Amino acid sequence: METRAPFVLIGAFVLAAIIAVFGFVYWLNNTGGLGPRTTYHVQFDGSVPGLLVGAAVLFNGIRVGEVTELALSPDHPRRVNATIAVATGTPVRPDNKVGLEFQGLTGVPVIALEGGSLPPSGQMSTLIAEPGAGQSMTQAARDALRKVDAVLSENAEPLKDTIANFKVFSEGLSRNSGKLDGIVAGLEKMTGGGNPAQKITYDLRAPQDFGVPAKALKGLLAIPEPTAVAMLETQRMLFSQAKDYPGFADFLWADSIPKLLQARLLDSFENYDIAHAPLRGVDVGQTDFQLLIDLRRFRIATDEGPAAEIALSARLLDKSGKVIASRLFEQRQKLDQIEPAAAVAAFNDAFGRIAKDVIDWTARAL
Repeated sequence: METRAPFVLIGAFVLAAIIAVFGFVYWLNNTGGLGPRTTYHVQFDGSVPGLLVGAAVLFNGIRVGEVTELALSPDHPRRVNATIAVATGTPVRPDNKVGLEFQGLTGVPVIALEGGSLPPSGQMSTLIAEPGAGQSMTQAARDALRKVDAVLSENAEPLKDTIANFKVFSEGLSRNSGKLDGIVAGLEKMTGGGNPAQKITYDLRAPQDFGVPAKALKGLLAIPEPTAVAMLETQRMLFSQAKDYPGFADFLWADSIPKLLQARLLDSFENYDIAHAPLRGVDVGQTDFQLLIDLRRFRIATDEGPAAEIALSARLLDKSGKVIASRLFEQRQKLDQIEPAAAVAAFNDAFGRIAKDVIDWTARAL
């Protein structure tokens, strides 16, 4: 009895293990946490790469069953028939979307069911997969490349002509790049876009070659800012016939014309007699004399040949405000061509002569 006991125990353990395995398999296949299952047929119109018996069946991403059978359709060589078993409570509808999904890094295929709003049908047993449902991303890319290649092959000659025309167009653009830059710059100027053009500033030059003063200035003289019409309150070059002249779009005097004329007249008086040079009208309160300037013209006249014109009237007032002398001054300097450098040189010549005339007349009148 003692010898036989271990064999009985071993046999009972093995038998219990076998029963447990069969029970687990039975539980897995019949309940397995899924409960009763319903079988459906799924029809794929195309290949189902990698799909195997036992692959999962997902409904809205949740596993509800597995593939139980795969077979080719004898009547339609391209068609694949699959049998799936899903939990009976799964809301399978006639309008469910059916397709393949590829999960994980290895791209394991599963059958995916989604959506559906039609009422369930008791007779429904076959689900139709969407066209191309079994197509993987790689296969889709290959098919797309084949289509692109076919299109290119069919349109090889038109594409060749298009490339040739584009080459001709590019060569034309290259030859006319300067004109295009000008057109673009003009458009930017019209629309107010682009970087603003850099302005070029020009100044008047006061005469210096006076030598020894013929007559020294007397008393304390002040020169207020010249009066002028509004048109002269500008830094732009003015023309007797107002229009655009090449080269003057970016032209600027160093200051507004009346202030510039005042500053250079003061410089001219200093160059004539620094010891008795006049002051600006705002620098002192009471002076012995004032030289009032009314600026009449400061422009390029284009009526009878281009010329720089400066015209002004001068009045000399004593301490009481009485006019003791007055005179008109005009100078005209011809221009060989209407361009900024020549214009500034002509204005310097005209201003040099008019400044000397004003200083000589003032010195004699004091």
